[in-house]
Amino acid sequence: MNMGMKQPFERIVEQHGGTVLRVCRVILGVHDAEDAWSETFLAAMRAYPDLPDDANAEAWLVTIAHRKAIDVLRARSRQPAPVGDVPESPTALGVPEGGDVDLWQAVGSLPDKQRQAVAYHYVAGLAYAEIAEILGGTVDAARRAAADGIKNLRKHYPRATTEGAPS
Repeated sequence: MNMGMKQPFERIVEQHGGTVLRVCRVILGVHDAEDAWSETFLAAMRAYPDLPDDANAEAWLVTIAHRKAIDVLRARSRQPAPVGDVPESPTALGVPEGGDVDLWQAVGSLPDKQRQAVAYHYVAGLAYAEIAEILGGTVDAARRAAADGIKNLRKHYPRATTEGAPS
């Protein structure tokens, strides 16, 4: 980034859009992720003029995505669960990188704080201090939640230890 000049918003979307989408997928699952991604960038576009030039844009966007994901989770908990014919297994049709159903189920079964800490650290690459700020806890709590999340993933998704999961 040029010193003293903020990048055009379109460049921010290009640079960080994929990371924000992956974070939304980890937190919400593939079906609600696109809506949260859109809501994140709509809110970011409105707030971008006030973002300081030296701000960490990726951490800022992940913070917004976190808030949007929480909104989706709250709305989801207020809606009745539909019943009827349920497919035998989820489809990955049209979902990039969504083909490993076992992994998505293992990630989805993590407690919220662990899933969020894993997403923010291992998917978005944020430091534990930034994660603590987003989640509203201490740096040690963020580090512990991420470590516990990876430990639980290794326990419930054994292929993670042989397929290059974070150590």
